[in-house]
Amino acid sequence: MQLSHQQKQEFIKRGFVKVPGVVPHVMVDEALRAINHSLGEGIDPEQVHIFRSRSYAPELQRQPVITDLVNKTPALALAESLIGADKIKPISGGQIALRFPSQADPPPPPHPHLDGMYSPNNGVPKGTIRNFTMLLGVALSEVQAPFAGNFTVWPGTHTLYEKWFRERGPQALLEGMPKVEIPAAEQQMVSPGDIMLVHYQLAHAAAVNVSPHVRYAIYFRLHHVDHEGNGLDTLTNIWLEWDGVRDLIGQVSQPA
Repeated sequence: MQLSHQQKQEFIKRGFVKVPGVVPHVMVDEALRAINHSLGEGIDPEQVHIFRSRSYAPELQRQPVITDLVNKTPALALAESLIGADKIKPISGGQIALRFPSQADPPPPPHPHLDGMYSPNNGVPKGTIRNFTMLLGVALSEVQAPFAGNFTVWPGTHTLYEKWFRERGPQALLEGMPKVEIPAAEQQMVSPGDIMLVHYQLAHAAAVNVSPHVRYAIYFRLHHVDHEGNGLDTLTNIWLEWDGVRDLIGQVSQPA
């Protein structure tokens, strides 16, 4: 299974693409059952802030019930159609990302971020940037209204940030998010089994969840096989690790 030419063009321009119905419902249900069983065993209240930043049910992160959502479904081939065949390092774990209902009224707007930046609870050491190639999200629950824990994106920011880092150097990310004007946020609507393929450098967030339901999703951070050597060069050359679309770059108009 491969992305279409149109989907690849959308990814280049907007920095992400949603593909519906990739993961079979039976696998979604097995993952949900495992996660809910873990939650049913109890959560240490003192660890909730860490789970929120890193992963709930951490004992499941490397188990096949989670990793098979990519490794044993068309999701991997779809990712390879962007990054390149056999160009993705083995995927050995995923982040179990839950968003519990909030009573915020009104809900605050989501705030954009890039992964791999230090925060007190996410495990990234101060003074380091842990970038990667692609964020691959698997939806495990229905999200069909705004402010339901939606995965939220700011389309086109991957190219805006590339210009910022070219001017100031990739280490500028240590000073905080790039200070550029960005487009309006888009809260994504998804169904169980849908996947999101997202460029690392795209601003994103999770919207506050004021629905009555927990939002369940799994996020995988994919690395090109040459990522260790490329390092922060990918911040100033955003298509360095995208073998599957590099020949299309000049055909797609980019934001001004």
